[in-house]
Amino acid sequence: MKRRRFLEIAPLAVAGRCCRVALGGGLGAALGGCIGDPTSGPVDIKWDRDVDARCGMVISDRRFAVQIRAPGSKVAKFDDIGCAIFWLAQQAFTEETPQLEYWVADYRGGAWIDARHAHYLAGRKSPMGYHFAALATAEDGTIAYPEMRARIVARGK
Repeated sequence: MKRRRFLEIAPLAVAGRCCRVALGGGLGAALGGCIGDPTSGPVDIKWDRDVDARCGMVISDRRFAVQIRAPGSKVAKFDDIGCAIFWLAQQAFTEETPQLEYWVADYRGGAWIDARHAHYLAGRKSPMGYHFAALATAEDGTIAYPEMRARIVARGK
């Protein structure tokens, strides 16, 4: 029996029959919400402790962090958009996969934005040297995800 399931049903074993229904729903929901990562949306990164899923470097710079969640999978974290792109190329899914969640940190504000809809500034010094920073809104000199991806793939690494 998994720990989560045990924690959900343990109080029910000692409660009277009339209380089991009330306890089961409320307690299970309360405990279930506190244990583990959420099943959608970006997760908290443990800065200077979590490592990049591709290169193994510690994720330290909040301005370049990336997260990818494939349907039914845990979140893969990256320190640079280039690592995320090359990691995706080795998976059975792509950025086109339905329900794939793909976030990049906004370079200026740190908020999580969909990487496929972000606008990218070239020439920013990034942790792995791919030199792209994401922005939530377009500015002069920004490019769209497909062009940024093509430049990274053409460069290789």
